[in-house]
Amino acid sequence: MEPITQSALPYKVPERLPGTAPLDPANWLLVDDAFAGQMALRDHLIATRPGDVLALDPEARPVAEELYDTVLEVLRAHDDYAVNAESVTRPDGVTVPLDRAVPMATLGRLVQEDFCIMEKRDGAEEHVLTGAVLCFPSQWTLAEKFMRPMRSIHIPVKEYDDGLARRVQRLLDGVQVGRPLWRANFLGNRAPELFNPASEYLPRDARYDREAPFHRSERQTILRLPQTRVVIFGIHTFVVPA
Repeated sequence: MEPITQSALPYKVPERLPGTAPLDPANWLLVDDAFAGQMALRDHLIATRPGDVLALDPEARPVAEELYDTVLEVLRAHDDYAVNAESVTRPDGVTVPLDRAVPMATLGRLVQEDFCIMEKRDGAEEHVLTGAVLCFPSQWTLAEKFMRPMRSIHIPVKEYDDGLARRVQRLLDGVQVGRPLWRANFLGNRAPELFNPASEYLPRDARYDREAPFHRSERQTILRLPQTRVVIFGIHTFVVPA
């Protein structure tokens, strides 16, 4: 199978972690030159491997429904989408039935972004992953991270020390409604497979393909929903020639 790639990164990766910057809300969701290929793969994964790419805590359903409504509102204003009461026709011409009963699965078929619901519930010190559509994991597994807090989610990332954990937590606590943020990472030479899960118990060096002719990067967005006031972490994955 031919790799699904973009021609280039549309941004410069910030050097300082977590390296966030303000994001124009109009640019929250992207459509790029890999749209058709990525969306075909997302359709396939959601249909055939839902247990690997979807998760939702029942208590997080109101958040998922607000995210669903928010994305549809954005798509209604997007020239490349056709949205009606029952379906959405994507830029690649595929029509997706709208089903609010399965909000994360439906969202996963509408846009290239993966979404993680990050809730800081009463009495908690950290945000917890309470829901997700994650079709393009980069060496992590949704089932291992679901319902875990931020520090635990980032095992075994060596760079995620106590200092960085505090900075990230302040960032998540401080993001304001209507003022989303973005950052990007650079994951180096990787095999081009977009669906690339791996257990946190595997040695990380074993997961790199240092000879791969591709670079992988994630454009990550941090947005607070206005009603539930929960943080949504979005991930738009790029795989580009090295």
